[in-house]
Amino acid sequence: MQNVTPVIPEPQWGALSRDWANKLRTTVEPEDIVYLKHRGFFVAMSPANDGLPPAASLSYGDGEKGGPSQQPTSEESEVSDAAVAVQETVMGQDRSSKLPFSKARCIVLVATLTGASFLNSMSGQAVVIILPTIGEELDIPEARLQWILSAYSLTFGCLLLFWGRLADIYGKRKIFVLGSAWFAGAAANVPTAIGILGSTFPPSKAKNYAISCYAAGAPLGAVIGNVLGGIIVEYVSWKWVFIIIALVAFVICVAALFTIPPPPPSAVTKPESSQRPSVDWLGAALITGGLLALLFALTEGNIVGWRTPWVPTLIVVSLILVALFTAWQHYLEKTGKLAPIMKVSIFRNTKFSAAMAIMALFFSSFNGFLVYATYFYQDFQGHSALQTTLRFLPTGIMGVVTVAIVSQLLARIPTYLLLAIGNLCVAVSPLLFAVPIPPKTTYWAWSFPAMVLSVFGTDTTFPCLVLFTSHSLPQADQAIGGALVNAMGQVGRAMGLAVATAIQTAVMARERGVSVEDAGEMIEWDEATLAGLRAAEWWNFGLGVAALSVVLIAFRGTGIIGKKGHVAIGGPRPANPAATCDEEK
Repeated sequence: MQNVTPVIPEPQWGALSRDWANKLRTTVEPEDIVYLKHRGFFVAMSPANDGLPPAASLSYGDGEKGGPSQQPTSEESEVSDAAVAVQETVMGQDRSSKLPFSKARCIVLVATLTGASFLNSMSGQAVVIILPTIGEELDIPEARLQWILSAYSLTFGCLLLFWGRLADIYGKRKIFVLGSAWFAGAAANVPTAIGILGSTFPPSKAKNYAISCYAAGAPLGAVIGNVLGGIIVEYVSWKWVFIIIALVAFVICVAALFTIPPPPPSAVTKPESSQRPSVDWLGAALITGGLLALLFALTEGNIVGWRTPWVPTLIVVSLILVALFTAWQHYLEKTGKLAPIMKVSIFRNTKFSAAMAIMALFFSSFNGFLVYATYFYQDFQGHSALQTTLRFLPTGIMGVVTVAIVSQLLARIPTYLLLAIGNLCVAVSPLLFAVPIPPKTTYWAWSFPAMVLSVFGTDTTFPCLVLFTSHSLPQADQAIGGALVNAMGQVGRAMGLAVATAIQTAVMARERGVSVEDAGEMIEWDEATLAGLRAAEWWNFGLGVAALSVVLIAFRGTGIIGKKGHVAIGGPRPANPAATCDEEK
């Protein structure tokens, strides 16, 4: 390398290099030369001398202004990549130790964003409780009742990636407010909320608390939804559920206007010169159409029969559309002609791909457990909506307790251990409903532990996956990261529920000695009904075990993702730890 005068004043260089050297001692050998890129220059330094190399050994190569290219050799490239990651981390240490706003404002901001998770969960669970009443009053066949839930899942799951990219392009605050104002835009405010949290809080305890609180919104919303649905359907019209949901969405929308700070005019993220800040409409159409076709076919297959010709045809068409979307995104990312909706290169990282698979599997297991537990209480045991609500109360209470625990553990325990414990709990919950325990056994003996374990496992797993995704993606892709996590959960949920329904129907038909088409409805205290419900819970148990297996195989050895300054060396480049939401569009 060419020796030149350092561009950093020596006192500043000394302070910076000491920090770098302290970090690098855990990464490289003392005799190694490490190349750090700073302000367009490659800096050669060795941690052996406490990061204070003499002037003669300080080497800079101008890699941008026409000077000789001073790229590290192939043997040094791995060390250089680690050094760059450590440099980014160290440079953000001072910022990561501070809150982006006052403590009170941060609390209000997190509470507002948690409202997206709360509302999404509350609405879904309230509708599950009032579903039998809706069917009776509107004379909807039981086989078609699933469409009331599926219509929401279709809208939510199909539009997640599209709205996530819109948020990253046009501004997360704007999209969150629009999504809250137009509640069909849950696909807009849910990923955007995760994106705002990811870009506002750098890796720190504050971020752990923020993500954990957001995760707590789901079980808390489920409990309120249960109570709300149970009380309303018992004493007033079920229509009031939707009115209250709209009122809560309005409150969140107004709160967002006052708590999420608008970006200053000068804080507009400039895209790379080769990528224009416009929407990939073709990609949006391909992925939305593909997911819509897939989820529609999976939902309708159990109603019209899987042998109906258009059902498998639609599934094939959906897979072709998703494949075309992937190829198109790869082309855009490679050529830079337009910013892709999703950078497919992020899936080259094994752990990132595994995280998405875990989300699909565990979320499918958890949601399937809740759905079939509801069927067990209402359709088999014959409990009223309010009595069913009371049996779900432990999930909300345990969710709040879990948040307080997990927010502390994220910075202390390796992520793969938390994921393993969480997914084990999720798997055990449906197992307790699947094994042949006499159905008249007291609730406290097995139903109560199943409820507690399910939400403990979910609220342990979800924050880990959200944090991992946030740390794995750059600042500009935080909202699309939130969209990916939720999209995988929705697709997994739809596929898992479709298979579970098919298994349940087939077992009921076998037990009754009829064809699948004539399996009939669930009947109170009917052995065939119980056998079908148990078979579906065995499937949910299998999904939980599959998620646990992915954790043990792909995530083993993962560090502490919630630790301040954690960087995933070798994975996708982490988001800028010094950025806040004021710096977004």
